[in-house]
Amino acid sequence: MSRPVKRSLTLKGHRTSVSLEDEFWSAFREIADEKDMPINALAAEIDASRDLDAGLASAIRLYVLQHYKSET
Repeated sequence: MSRPVKRSLTLKGHRTSVSLEDEFWSAFREIADEKDMPINALAAEIDASRDLDAGLASAIRLYVLQHYKSET
């Protein structure tokens, strides 16, 4: 698995960044494509529903994990 890389996103009109491994970023982009939505929109959905104690990068990783677990 790769080291986390900082990636830029726009949430509610503000630029932010998350540090994600290439594998999680690729999976996150695939899910956004499957849902036919921009990656920023999916990130905003995840951001709005996450526990405030969890960082956005962690919330994205958990979302990706849950997405693929639900497919099995």
